[in-house]
Amino acid sequence: MSETLTIAPVTKSVHVGCEIERAFRVFTTEVGTWWPLDTHAIHAGAVREVVWEEHEGGEVYEISNAGEKAHWATVLTWEPPARVVIAWHVSPDTPAPTEVEVRFTADGEGTRVDLEHRNWERAGEAGAGMRDGYDSGWDTVLAPYVTRLE
Repeated sequence: MSETLTIAPVTKSVHVGCEIERAFRVFTTEVGTWWPLDTHAIHAGAVREVVWEEHEGGEVYEISNAGEKAHWATVLTWEPPARVVIAWHVSPDTPAPTEVEVRFTADGEGTRVDLEHRNWERAGEAGAGMRDGYDSGWDTVLAPYVTRLE
């Protein structure tokens, strides 16, 4: 009998002072306005645009200044303005994508945004190390999102 590797998901929560529809839209289709593209992109420092196709099966990708397209994710669940799930596959070295689920909940004074990045086991032996990097990486990524919505 073989052991199944289980790696805890990365979970993050932030609060933004805006209505749920705006929080969802800025996180998804306006991602290029806040994502730290100089450091957290395939063509870091040379990204012209980030495209988020607004439907299940849609693609999330960056376009470099030179016009090269680089895949980030595939949209698995599209439920505006409450929830989105993507198959995150920005590293060609991993055998299968991880999964990122983001939930948006109106709380009376804005919106609570809960992110869960899971299924690290799909990345094989490298999954635990990748998970640790993303645990701090999501803090770096979410900070400008919160700032963008202040």
